[in-house]
Amino acid sequence: MSQEYTAPGAPGELGDPTVEGVEVPEPGAVTIVVPTFNESANVRQLLHQITESVPSRLPCEVVFVDDSTDDTPQVIEEAAQDCPFPVTVIHRDQPVGGLGGAVVEGMKAAGSDWIVVMDGDCQHPPSLVPDLVATGERANAGLVVASRYIKGGSRAGLAGSYRVAVSRAATWLTKSLFPRRLHGISDPMSGFFAIRRSDITAEALKPLGYKILLELAVRSRPRAVTEVPFVFQERFAGESKSTSAEGRRFLRHLAGLRTADPLARMVVFGLIGLTGFVPNLLALWAMTRAGLHYLPAEIVANQFGVAWNFLLIEKLLFRDRRRHRHWADRTVRFALLANADLVLRIPLIALLVGQFGLAVLPATALALVITFVLRFVGTEALVYLPRRSRTARSTA
Repeated sequence: MSQEYTAPGAPGELGDPTVEGVEVPEPGAVTIVVPTFNESANVRQLLHQITESVPSRLPCEVVFVDDSTDDTPQVIEEAAQDCPFPVTVIHRDQPVGGLGGAVVEGMKAAGSDWIVVMDGDCQHPPSLVPDLVATGERANAGLVVASRYIKGGSRAGLAGSYRVAVSRAATWLTKSLFPRRLHGISDPMSGFFAIRRSDITAEALKPLGYKILLELAVRSRPRAVTEVPFVFQERFAGESKSTSAEGRRFLRHLAGLRTADPLARMVVFGLIGLTGFVPNLLALWAMTRAGLHYLPAEIVANQFGVAWNFLLIEKLLFRDRRRHRHWADRTVRFALLANADLVLRIPLIALLVGQFGLAVLPATALALVITFVLRFVGTEALVYLPRRSRTARSTA
């Protein structure tokens, strides 16, 4: 459940044609979306900076989407009384999707053609907002990224060498994983950017954590992208929300984005399957060393590999689809499919050798490929796809 408050704008509010010095053609007004989590010490300063630098050049409104546990919403409402533009506060009781989910909520509430996303800690200079929109208009771009990594930009506000190293590593990792989707974006970790509302497919977004730009660029790639340099400022007050937990969420998000493509999912499925040989062989070695006959040992050891694969697939590959079935249902279905591989493979090898004249080695390799593809398709279709409702079946 969310609560919403809007402070009335003063003269010069969104859409007022009397505002002078607008750098972009109408309707180039902008909605500034600010996700906040316990930023009560920063929001007054942020609204002051926006008031000083934006409305004289560009009609604007500000939408705060707040997940705070402190008095941030009340502070925003009080500070908004002095702002010459509309200020809306949407407080979410359930912070679904983290800060990225808050940004998507703000985008849905935006009333302008252009949306600028920025942090609430004053590390993103509001004076750059009109330039982002103007650059997008001039270049006919759908996305304008404020980048720390092009000429004129700087990451000076990052506190300490550790955060600098983490930021650079995350940037390198994301650009390596998505070279085509992130082409032309030097700073995919930036939280400061402008996007046209028409270039957003909100329903396609599945934000997790605070790196919403990456989500937007990968899932709903805008028609054209350009960049503007910016100097990352020091935090005005409070502490960074970048924690090890957020880092783990970011890695999970990366895995989910990378495996959204069926071919990529199949590759990851195969790599996970390969790792299953380790617990399988270790269990087989232990049981045969203990004196168990190799045939029952093979069957039991296979279950160790199945369990290992199931845990990794649950965590890394189909994490967002687990809700479709109960964990016990998923476990039984996966185990049946994985063990059916053993039952199917031997008759298939016999068929390839006896009927098609293949040698044993290539027949075995082909059987492995066939059963792997069948196992992947079966896992997707029978374990992790949503169950069709009775209503859908009756109307089909």
